[in-house]
Amino acid sequence: MPKVRFILASGEVAEVGGDIGQSAMEVAKKGGIEGIPGECGGCCACATCHVYVDPDWTSTVGPPSQDESDLLDFAAERRAESRLSCQIRLRAELDGLTLHLPPG
Repeated sequence: MPKVRFILASGEVAEVGGDIGQSAMEVAKKGGIEGIPGECGGCCACATCHVYVDPDWTSTVGPPSQDESDLLDFAAERRAESRLSCQIRLRAELDGLTLHLPPG
């Protein structure tokens, strides 16, 4: 069961386990992580699950698809390491993944 570490805007750290194939957004919602509303339910249509991938993990997670990148244009405070957590699917090599929630 891969674990995802969420760094909240407040600096608080929460670690939640998930199943292979689950999205990081699903893991966050299951774990009660606030700040990831995921209003579209994870179908890459709203950008409300915006996160920053920790620099140590960006190459392992990989780049966003073109559709995801287009949606990220609507996310507040987009950065190079921005991703939609609904598009990050857990796999064994992502155990320990660290995601930062944007402020606000």
